[in-house]
Amino acid sequence: MKRTLSLLLGLSLFGAASVVAQEAKKEAPKKDAAPAVKLAPQQPDVAAPKLDPKTGQVQAGFAKQHESFVAIAKKGEAQVVFLGDSITAGWGGQKALFEKEYAQYKAANFGIGGDQVQHVLWRVENGEFEGIKPKAVVLMIGTNNVGNAAHTPELIANGIKKIIEAIHQRSPDTKVLLLAIFPRSAKPTDAARVKNEKVNALIAKFNDGKKVHFFDIGAKFLTADGILEKSVMPDLLHLNAASYQVEADAIREKLASLVK
Repeated sequence: MKRTLSLLLGLSLFGAASVVAQEAKKEAPKKDAAPAVKLAPQQPDVAAPKLDPKTGQVQAGFAKQHESFVAIAKKGEAQVVFLGDSITAGWGGQKALFEKEYAQYKAANFGIGGDQVQHVLWRVENGEFEGIKPKAVVLMIGTNNVGNAAHTPELIANGIKKIIEAIHQRSPDTKVLLLAIFPRSAKPTDAARVKNEKVNALIAKFNDGKKVHFFDIGAKFLTADGILEKSVMPDLLHLNAASYQVEADAIREKLASLVK
């Protein structure tokens, strides 16, 4: 009897010890876990690279794409440069259309997904327009700033103005086709759409009919009552193949007049 009790007690203690060990293992911090990095907030009108939130260093993918654009710029061949975020970068998935429409201009696509205004400003100031003097730049940027409450329409617009100024500092004769930020979100009353429209109203004033040409083609993506449908932009932000054709058709004549 005593032997049985001793055995049961031993098993009980062993089980308890195992539970404690397992809980301790769960709670123990991982040795290879990267320490959190507190990044300083970026403003849309102050040039800044895209940073990795884990390391605080320049994001590797961003740096790689930027370096590839710098290399293209150094060749000095492109007569037209498309500059912006993922909507611009999306032309990379429409290579046949891009080639058909813009091969005659030896066009270069300098779009990076996720870019905000400050990132494009940094890119222009750090080599993407060194060695290149394109006849025209198709610029659209700003929709990725919309979710940051600190990025007011005024700051976003000022950042876009600085991008244009930075381009002209490096290539004074380049004409900028400044596209209004495309509609996003389903309804015209949605906060993101409203904020972008405020930005558009501000940057429309940059149009001088000479070196800066503001062009709003947003209505071409909307229904008569201002609704953005998923058949046009599947995620209510990014264009599908048919919508890139809509954009190409909309800017064709205007771009041709600027490149003359």
